[in-house]
Amino acid sequence: MAARNHTWLAALCVVIALGAGVTAAIGVFARGSGATEHATSIRGEEFEYATDGVYAYNAERVVAEGVGWDALTLFVAVPVLLIASPFVARGSLRGRLLAAGILGYLVYQYLMYAVFWALGPLFPAFIVLYPLSFIALLWIVTTIDVYSLPARFSESFPRRSMAIFSGVMGLQLVAMWVPRIATGLSGDLAGAGLMGTPTLAVQALDLGIIVPLAFATAVFAWQRKPVGYLLAAVFSVKGVTMSGAIVAMLVSAWIVEGKLDAAPFALFSAATLIAGTIAVLVMRSVREDTVSTRAVA
Repeated sequence: MAARNHTWLAALCVVIALGAGVTAAIGVFARGSGATEHATSIRGEEFEYATDGVYAYNAERVVAEGVGWDALTLFVAVPVLLIASPFVARGSLRGRLLAAGILGYLVYQYLMYAVFWALGPLFPAFIVLYPLSFIALLWIVTTIDVYSLPARFSESFPRRSMAIFSGVMGLQLVAMWVPRIATGLSGDLAGAGLMGTPTLAVQALDLGIIVPLAFATAVFAWQRKPVGYLLAAVFSVKGVTMSGAIVAMLVSAWIVEGKLDAAPFALFSAATLIAGTIAVLVMRSVREDTVSTRAVA
């Protein structure tokens, strides 16, 4: 029964990977001609918006960043999930933790896309991919005996590095977004970067999901709590993909606008490298020889 459970779980991961790959490819290669029009939002904010392509009616900067995010998903997240799927089918703990991290990234990406992008032809894909990814993530968690996880990791588990990285990332997001929210509430919509949207959806998702996850990971990993090992594996992989996606977004916006936001680029490039190093250390510390999983039929 456990083997069949893992096989079906792996099949779902493959379906999600293929769906995300097709959706991301459309976002990258059907972005449109780059034509824009000037607009003034109902709140008086002036911005340029795309007039064609699958992301039409979104601000030019938003489209540029989204194409970079799609590229990261297409060329990094999707291949990693496909590579992890056969290991998920075999019941590998390392494979399941790796897949969980990618699925966490996809949940966030397509939830954000569903509530942030202007209504367009990819909307149905967004509202299918994020709940499917969430279901697969929860399914993976049910196949892991969380209480046994401390015994499934070696002493090389990077407890301190994981705790510090998670805590710093959480504080960084708070420092980035709280001033922007305050700027918007003060009436400076351009300074807040609404770009024609009715609210700050990305900031709401980051402060409501990513920041609590980061702080929980920092505390529980530091204390060597069983759930801390699970959160560390998920957050380290998600940290690589999320930071890498932001770097790709900044590069894509640079290509469109001709100007690079140097400080965020340097910051998130460093975060990508650090998260990647920690993710490798976390995955290497997994002990595959100790079988202690709980399968759910």
